[in-house]
Amino acid sequence: MNEILSFWGQWLRPSAGLPTVQWSLLLAVAAIAGYLCQRHTGLPKVVGYSLVGTAAGLAGFSGAVWPLQGTGLFLLELGISIVLFECGGRIPLRWFRHNPMVLVQSIAESALTYFAVYWVMVWLDMPTHVAGPLALVALAASPAVLTRVVADTRAAGPVTERAIVLATLSTLYALTLGSARAEQINRQSNSLLDTVYPVMVVLGVSIIVAAVLSLVLRMALRFMSPTSENTSMLLLALIAAATAVAAHMGGSAPLAALLGGMLLKQLHPRPWAWPRQLGSASALLTMLMFVLVSTVAAQADWSGPVAGVVLALIAVRLVAKAVGVGLGNVGSGASWRQALWVGCAMTPMSSIALLIASQFVVASPSTGHLIARVALPAILLMEVLGAVIATVAIYRAGESSKPWAPLSRGGNGDSREP
Repeated sequence: MNEILSFWGQWLRPSAGLPTVQWSLLLAVAAIAGYLCQRHTGLPKVVGYSLVGTAAGLAGFSGAVWPLQGTGLFLLELGISIVLFECGGRIPLRWFRHNPMVLVQSIAESALTYFAVYWVMVWLDMPTHVAGPLALVALAASPAVLTRVVADTRAAGPVTERAIVLATLSTLYALTLGSARAEQINRQSNSLLDTVYPVMVVLGVSIIVAAVLSLVLRMALRFMSPTSENTSMLLLALIAAATAVAAHMGGSAPLAALLGGMLLKQLHPRPWAWPRQLGSASALLTMLMFVLVSTVAAQADWSGPVAGVVLALIAVRLVAKAVGVGLGNVGSGASWRQALWVGCAMTPMSSIALLIASQFVVASPSTGHLIARVALPAILLMEVLGAVIATVAIYRAGESSKPWAPLSRGGNGDSREP
């Protein structure tokens, strides 16, 4: 594939550069694949996006650099930040005051996932300094995949809401601990303060950026309508600025956006209409994020010895998330059947796990290589399979507003797009 692109680049010199043309065509193919995937199989569009990215990565597409850096890293962080800001805005803190068992359930499933994956990796003779980061990567669920599945299935209900909240909270833990661990990977910790200090820096900087972001938006909402197109553009511009600043100052850009959404929900508790107003710009950025993740992850080392470790990580993560949600379900107000579907809906891994893995590779190339050779295949498999499992869980919970069946051919196809 690289030979074809090299030959093409010798006689075609577009004004925006050859990589721009390559990515534009790849996104065009992904858009078609996502549409056809949903139309003919009933699966969410993200499956089609991921398959196109996987094919490009396996074919040697050179437009995505690993570890992530420059424009690719910024676009991935921006896409994650937009999704997490929206997810954070769906979490009213008073919910935890009325039903604290939801918070207990979140901590239980996250802790069980981390320790279960860590112990299995050590049992498989992985070094402890590799097993720990892999457990942090496995800890992160994917609100991005889950929200796309929810949008494509038009789902609403207690299982859907509980899964999004738990996935968002696990993301908060993974981003905080993962970013801090990446900063600490080359340092020797001699005391508790040495261990806690990086966590406090990541959290502190992210909270400051989140507070500024939420306060500016709250002031803007005093004289701007939430349904205005200009308000949506203001939101996108401020999240982009916060994304660029947070990472530079030592915080986590996605974590700042997540906390910003949660803070704004407390300052402005009325329902938002922004997701509808963000429109095609947000959808394009989200699609680019999924294609980028699968393209990069497909370039991993797919050797036989690694396959067993990857499958073990995926299996123990699936069991740990389901058991953790079940253990914390007592007194949380959900039935055991609903808890089972919540656990299944939290299985996707995608951009956040890739971002955490990329941070480890940048911080320590030698250790990061060992982490990435296991993490990347696991992320790719669970971006596709996780979306399928989450879709089945939502349908089995009875919270989709449309039946599982391919959309009818003909003129009604476009009108049924979410």
